[in-house]
Formats: sequence, structure tokens, C-alpha cells
Amino acid sequence: MTGRIKDMDRWLGNGGMELIGTVGGSFDDYGVDGEDLGWVAGAFAPLAIACNPHGIVQAGVHGLLLDAAMNFAINAALPGKARTRATLEMKIETMRPAMDGSSYRLRGEVVRMARQVAYAEASVTDAEGQLVSRSTGTFLLHRPEDAPAASRG
Repeated sequence: MTGRIKDMDRWLGNGGMELIGTVGGSFDDYGVDGEDLGWVAGAFAPLAIACNPHGIVQAGVHGLLLDAAMNFAINAALPGKARTRATLEMKIETMRPAMDGSSYRLRGEVVRMARQVAYAEASVTDAEGQLVSRSTGTFLLHRPEDAPAASRG
């Protein structure tokens, strides 16, 4: 199936996390590819609060955006009320500095979806398409349809 499994339009923009918008990040599109794996695309225009005194984006800000992109991509591929529950493991690499006053693209993609965990990757690229930072992660999933009948509300 290509397209969308569920409507997550209300999460476009700051992804439901004010901190993403505060540092200059936003999500503008999402969907599911031909293998039912989710993806999200967005933009990053670093604001001063995201940068050190030299105008370079801190690695922790990359981590925030990359983690959010992977979570959004996974949630885009999960049906109904299923969602990510926690980030179990995450690796972040920065290859080039992201600078205040520049514009970047965000991309998150699901690599593999299992019953209880999902594996994803995300990247920040510059205007020339060069990789600025990337991340891989493993995420715990919450699937309410798996809950025992006694615990359902």
C-alpha cells in the first residue's frame, strides 16, 4: 500500500512537541511506501536557541530532530491507536556543521517493523543534498489490540 495508513496531519508542523518548533524544525509530509513502511519529511531552519555562540547547531538538537523524525515515520505506518512507546536505542552521527541562518531537510524512514519493536533511520541534509547528520534507532511499540481484555478500557 502506498499513501497513508492514518491521518496524522494534526502532527505536521512541530510534530506535537513545542521543542521541535522552538529550535526551528518542522514536519511537512508523511506517508507509507510500497512495503507499508512509514516515512516523514520536514525542514530545519536553525534558530539561535539551537546553536552555540558560534552559530553551530548543537549535537543534542540533531538528536532531538532525528529521534522525532524516526518516531513520526514509525507512527505513520502503525494502524489505529498503535504508536511508539519509547526509544530503546539511538545512534547519532554529525558529518558537517549545521549553521544558524541556513536551511536543511529532515527525513525519517522505517527500516523494519516487527511486532514489538521498529527500526528506523533519519537524516538532516543541506541544500546541496549533502548529509549533515544521521541517526539509527530501535523503538518499543505499543499495540493496544495486544492488551489482555481485562486491561482494556
